[in-house]
Amino acid sequence: MQQWSVVQQELMPELRSEVGPLTPRLEKVIHTLEWVRIEEFVESTWCGVGRPPHDRGALASAFVAKAVLGLTTTEALIERLKVDRALRRICGFSMWKRMPAPSTFSRAFDEFAQAKLAQRVHEALVKEHLGQALIGHISRDGTAIAAREKPARKEKIKPVAQAKRGRPRKDEVREPKLKMIARQLGQSLTEMLAALPKACDRGTQCNAQGYKISWNGYKLHLDTADCGVVVSALLTSASVHDSQTAIPLALMTQGRVTHCYDLMDAAYCSVEIRSHSRSLGHVPLIDHNPRGGE
Repeated sequence: MQQWSVVQQELMPELRSEVGPLTPRLEKVIHTLEWVRIEEFVESTWCGVGRPPHDRGALASAFVAKAVLGLTTTEALIERLKVDRALRRICGFSMWKRMPAPSTFSRAFDEFAQAKLAQRVHEALVKEHLGQALIGHISRDGTAIAAREKPARKEKIKPVAQAKRGRPRKDEVREPKLKMIARQLGQSLTEMLAALPKACDRGTQCNAQGYKISWNGYKLHLDTADCGVVVSALLTSASVHDSQTAIPLALMTQGRVTHCYDLMDAAYCSVEIRSHSRSLGHVPLIDHNPRGGE
């Protein structure tokens, strides 16, 4: 409440007197930047040799503003910054200097993505504000993210040796084929995240009304606390089943907050997921998925 009052009573009037009236969207950008403080997580790599780079703090603020304003392309963000004096001032760009080139924005945004800047900021915020609180339920689910890009071609991997059909001989030893969830139980979190596909492809699932929908793009898997705050997030290909991200999300959430119950729908109905939830000290609340006429 103290931070909210400072933004409302001190920062907003000062900006209005400097750049004019602010729209509700711009006020939302200001509140988000004040809470996130993303410029504190940006690392400076310039050592005093050569041309100094553009302010990475301002570019990171523009990175957040692009998401808050719903701008789908970097070109749209640059055009908005050129004509909107208030947004330019909010992001921290100099009013008397030329805006960075589009290539500079692209390189900076690629650096932020490679360094997982948004993930690190989100994790720090969750630990700071919810790390010491006891949360009742963590709700886990996935949602479709449509994309404009074309689905990536899946490379066909030729098997080294064709698997023999039928019953094995007495002296023949065949390695059992483990499913994704069973393999995850013996992997670290880094190995689980690396094994999940992240390329754009086509996915199909049933919506809330029971109808099947298909889309090109990705799937966003979320762990949400009782208060509505997203604790952990994971982006995968659209074809990834929700149950394959349950264990990685559980480990990510376990390192950030303390909670009692894991709430999931029938897509997560699995013996392995239930036992893994209990091993972390939680109570799994998973809707039953009947199989085989059960």
